[in-house]
Amino acid sequence: MIIGSIKENLASEKRVSLTPDSAKNIINLGLKVIIEKNYAEHLGLKDDEYKKNGVEIKKDASEVLSSSNLILKVNCPSNEEINLIKDNTIIIGIMNPNKNKEKLKSLIQKKIKIFSLEYLPRITRAQSMDVLSSQSNLAGYRSVIDSIYEFEKAIPMMMTAAGTVPAAKVLVIGAGVAGLQAIATAKRLGAVVSATDVRLASKEQVESLGGKFLTVEEKDNLETKGGYAKETSDEYKKKQSELMKEALKKNDIVICTALIPGKPAPRILSEELVKFMRPGSIIYDLAVEQGGNSAFSEIGKVNVINGIKIVGVKNLMNKLPITASSLYAKNLFSFIRNLYSREKKVFNLNMEDEIINKTLIRELN
Repeated sequence: MIIGSIKENLASEKRVSLTPDSAKNIINLGLKVIIEKNYAEHLGLKDDEYKKNGVEIKKDASEVLSSSNLILKVNCPSNEEINLIKDNTIIIGIMNPNKNKEKLKSLIQKKIKIFSLEYLPRITRAQSMDVLSSQSNLAGYRSVIDSIYEFEKAIPMMMTAAGTVPAAKVLVIGAGVAGLQAIATAKRLGAVVSATDVRLASKEQVESLGGKFLTVEEKDNLETKGGYAKETSDEYKKKQSELMKEALKKNDIVICTALIPGKPAPRILSEELVKFMRPGSIIYDLAVEQGGNSAFSEIGKVNVINGIKIVGVKNLMNKLPITASSLYAKNLFSFIRNLYSREKKVFNLNMEDEIINKTLIRELN
């Protein structure tokens, strides 16, 4: 059985699905691994590093796609790539079905089995495969670093002979994986940190990291069984707006991370609310590619409104591609290890396995 991987479109995606170490681990399962020439050269990983671990180098992407039984990708393949993939192949990646319905329908027509790792169930056995957590952790960290760069002021409190520099105040909206890492990073750098989330269960996590938890009192449970946030009511949004109004007046940096699975990101900061911040403040919108939590945020742009910088980041992982690729490749190896039967030497599509069942895309409306 052959596992193949090709470069992504480097104009928009620098991550790769295989590192030399992860390829070696896959080969040790009894599988063959092939990649295209200069697969990860842009990350400083030469083909020889892969060859040493038993990987076979093919001359181009078309040879890899037409030869593989299972293909590893970061993102959904392009139409040109889909045409090159042979029928009955398996493909694993972050497929983003909401944005790529037509492409995925084309894959399904070719009887290609598509596993989209965003749909991994939140169970203990799936933690080592959880690409959203591994990548979100890095996003939360990097969002703080980038925000501080844009802020252009010191973050920790400093006592000097010339006077005292007060600590910067950071507000994190959304206390999921990215939000919690943002809290931890900002706290380590000396900021005064607060955070808000619709899920009351996150209060303890925020406070354990040294953050102050801000919340709207709500009788209903706003957390799904899978641990994600639910969409809120209009009444809740009004209360949340009042909470934000007071918080925004006091904070220097706001990092937005709130998402609802399968839906556009909730718009938490309206145009009116943004203007409550002081000139020189920063809003860093990690949710911008899903619609954004903040008004004025645009993908890949820094907009300045009344002296407030609103940063809309585009594929933040391109700023940490080596680390992101390493974690992503480990996630994929764990998924393959669960999927592949060494005894039967086949990929075992066992629908009774919750991981396989939940991640396999069968049809699209």
